[in-house]
Amino acid sequence: MTQPQGALLVGSVNYDDAETTIRTAAELLGTRLRRIPDGEVGKRFHWIMFQPDVIGEAEGIERTGDEPIPFPAGIDARGLRIAEGVDAASIEMPPLGYAAAAIESYAVFERLRAEGTVPAGVRFQVSLPTPLAVISSFFHGDDRAAIEPVYTAAILRELDEILEAIPHEDLAVQWDVASEMGIIERAAGYGAVMEAWWPGDPFDGLVSRLAALVDAVPADVEVGVHLCYGDAGEKHFFEPRDAANLVRYANAVVAASARPLTWLHLPVPIDHDDEAYFAPLTGLAPVGELYLGLVHREDGVEGAARRVAAATPFATEFGVATECGIGRAPAGSTEGILRTHAEVAAAW
Repeated sequence: MTQPQGALLVGSVNYDDAETTIRTAAELLGTRLRRIPDGEVGKRFHWIMFQPDVIGEAEGIERTGDEPIPFPAGIDARGLRIAEGVDAASIEMPPLGYAAAAIESYAVFERLRAEGTVPAGVRFQVSLPTPLAVISSFFHGDDRAAIEPVYTAAILRELDEILEAIPHEDLAVQWDVASEMGIIERAAGYGAVMEAWWPGDPFDGLVSRLAALVDAVPADVEVGVHLCYGDAGEKHFFEPRDAANLVRYANAVVAASARPLTWLHLPVPIDHDDEAYFAPLTGLAPVGELYLGLVHREDGVEGAARRVAAATPFATEFGVATECGIGRAPAGSTEGILRTHAEVAAAW
């Protein structure tokens, strides 16, 4: 087996706090990592599910349904709508919580680096959802087009606050891209077909939106894209037969972006250790670093090794990752997953 080089932690990690995440990742993976996230702890544990509670505080936004839908960590999972008669352009979004969390966790990262726990040169990774994910998940009908510029501006303000507070040479920003793949695949995501709300070819709109987010990250800050098919209950909303649509979308975004991608992450479902899944990678446009999400807790090193062997004829240089974040992995399984990364991948 050709040994992959480097590992990527996609974002969420099933620990209670940022210090445990950063310290454990540094100790177990060390020089295999070029960047470390804070694990998306607290209310970010389930990706974007806390956003309705935040957005719902804005004047002109209402929650749908009369009763809260309880979700872990005290989250109310009800959807959102623009109140009747309200001009979406007049809505003032509150802080979304991403910048505040990043700034708080960076202080922990900085302290652990000063102690020598985090190796010099490793960057602090901040993962952000694309606006499309939040809009498509929690708004419906005409509200989607109306709220899109408002929420997009809000997430870019979060990015600007992060860029202002964290030294650029220490920072890496990852855009988490899941709902976009659902639209491309015409997937039935959690009960409804995922659809675009803009005119013209949906694919063109998906490309231009993600390319704009990539370009919003300054050239002296690393930027990555994590393509995803979701992981609710450790299951995808759509099971791809191969990586063809992942490659097609990634190539189009790379071509449309003014700046290069520092890294690209592509998921590999657990059932795919066949060469046919990986064959489209021969057509992938060059990126700084490619990570294949072929580590799965269920079959550990042995399963990852099979997928590495199947991928190697089509992608000779790549690192390893899980297919999505591991924040929702069963309690007690996190260290084992991290050790699998360390056993499969070589250091940089």
